[in-house]
Amino acid sequence: MIIGIIAKNNIEEPFEITKKLSNWLKERGVEVYVEKELGKKIRHPNSIDRTDIPKLVDVILVFGGDGTFLGVAREACKYGTPILGINLGGLGFLTEVTVEELYPMMERIIDGDYEVEDRQMLITSIRRGKKNIGKYEVLNDVVINKGAVARIIDLPIYIEDSHVTTYRADGIILSTPTGSTAYSLSAGGPIVHPKIPVTIITPICPHTLTNRPLVVSSKMKVEIKVTTQEPDTYLTLDGQIGVRLKTGDVIEVKRTDTSVKLIKSPFRDFFTILKTKLMWGERYGKIDG
Repeated sequence: MIIGIIAKNNIEEPFEITKKLSNWLKERGVEVYVEKELGKKIRHPNSIDRTDIPKLVDVILVFGGDGTFLGVAREACKYGTPILGINLGGLGFLTEVTVEELYPMMERIIDGDYEVEDRQMLITSIRRGKKNIGKYEVLNDVVINKGAVARIIDLPIYIEDSHVTTYRADGIILSTPTGSTAYSLSAGGPIVHPKIPVTIITPICPHTLTNRPLVVSSKMKVEIKVTTQEPDTYLTLDGQIGVRLKTGDVIEVKRTDTSVKLIKSPFRDFFTILKTKLMWGERYGKIDG
């Protein structure tokens, strides 16, 4: 078995963890590849470019938060390489395993005793005139919003070529079920179980209160036309890639056949993470009489 390790590089914690884990895996006959930046800092003999890891290993370990995981997921999905997210802080929706659970989880992976869950992705195309100027795959969400100036933008939306409405809002979010607990949730969108094949459409601060979030089949093609004259309108992908849009651009979003293979935690399920992250059932304090 070959294990790849990718980590958030602006914190110290992954360095010592990776050193110890690499030695532990080597003793068990497991080869380890480490991303180059991390490898330089710990002087690991098998240090390679981050983008090369998914095609060379059987499993990828990601140390960090959900943001680190998203960047790795977009590369790993091309090769179908399973990913295990280890959270270095609190629990994440994608990085489900804690540092304390790392070694018991690795024993399961070496023994082949683990479960992989396919997570739906969206593919986004930008059409400008007759040209396709960009195509991107995302695990969480596609966002169209305005820049710093507080002006409402008009965004006509079409589903399966049928005009649904024109959102007058600060922007719009199209998310996967995985992304339903990210930006979409903070904008008032629903929480959706990751196994349900849907696309969630959530307006950001709509001018008309009757414009509510909409959930459609992930098989449906969704198009949004940029009709606003505002120069600072942007497309943001997974919160990590930004593209400035122009008037007349058409954003097409649909489900892709590609999926992210996420290694599930055997220690807790989606609903346990949900309750923990959102603190459901907890009291925030009481007023003394």
